[in-house]
Amino acid sequence: QEQLVESGGGLVQPGGSLRLSCAASGSSFSAYTMAWYRQAPGKQRELVGMINTGASTMYGDSVKGRFTISRDNAKNTLYLQMNSLKLEDTAVYYCHRLFPPIWGQGTQVTVSS
Repeated sequence: QEQLVESGGGLVQPGGSLRLSCAASGSSFSAYTMAWYRQAPGKQRELVGMINTGASTMYGDSVKGRFTISRDNAKNTLYLQMNSLKLEDTAVYYCHRLFPPIWGQGTQVTVSS
């Protein structure tokens, strides 16, 4: 059964960095557009950014210039490099395959001093 498994979350101070990973099982990872979403307590899930099969990326306004999405198709892995982290980046981060849709279980990122 295909699944997505995120890792790399944790506690970081403001201004710090983290890199999240999303390991995809199954085949044909390179054929899918992938995305990262996040959900903060009491808020709706929001799009962080996405990467298509040609490795073109787009980002939400709140993370533009600070976060970078990449993929390693040989490793079936999606990445989210997060720099200059802010308190408001605290959320559960989810890996998502757009179609057919699959969600990972999420990984907690907490930015706190």
